[in-house]
Amino acid sequence: MHELSREEYKLLVEKAPIMIWRSNLTMECDYFNEVWLAFTGRTMQQEIGNGWAEGVHPDDFDNCLKIYTDNFAMRKPFEMEYRLRRFDGIYRWIFDRGVPFTDKDGNFMGYIGSCIDTTERKAAREELKKSQEAEISQLRGFLPICSYCKKIRNDKNYWEQIDQYITAHSEVLFTHGVCPECKNRVMEEYKKKA
Repeated sequence: MHELSREEYKLLVEKAPIMIWRSNLTMECDYFNEVWLAFTGRTMQQEIGNGWAEGVHPDDFDNCLKIYTDNFAMRKPFEMEYRLRRFDGIYRWIFDRGVPFTDKDGNFMGYIGSCIDTTERKAAREELKKSQEAEISQLRGFLPICSYCKKIRNDKNYWEQIDQYITAHSEVLFTHGVCPECKNRVMEEYKKKA
């Protein structure tokens, strides 16, 4: 088995197709790989410390900070999604996973994190969710109605007249009358009986 050299490790970290960051015991970030810097379009000096947070979308910042600080205090791994400003000024959804790391003696040293851009995946999930909600909404709109007598089966599985059902489930009030076709048919039946 080939053991990786320091240069090979550096190459893996810098060129891996994910954004990588590291924070120290002060909770401030002290490293970002080339992929992170290329994504944000900023320099290492701009990002280190808390500079990276300038790129977090204002609506996501408080939640992002809370997840990070709460888990840092407990030294627990965490995952979060937030929007991060890309080099072109467009905010992209990022899935960020951070894990505590230790030195060779087991002393807690901070966090190492990896991030991936999930914007397209998130948009696809949202589109699927909308489609499913529309389908459910359409299914809710179906009323089981008898083909012969036109009664509707209600939520309690009882059959009731359509006008009673609609009045109970809406603000519609019915007045009753007789349409010309029914009037003619009833009159014909009446004449036959007379």
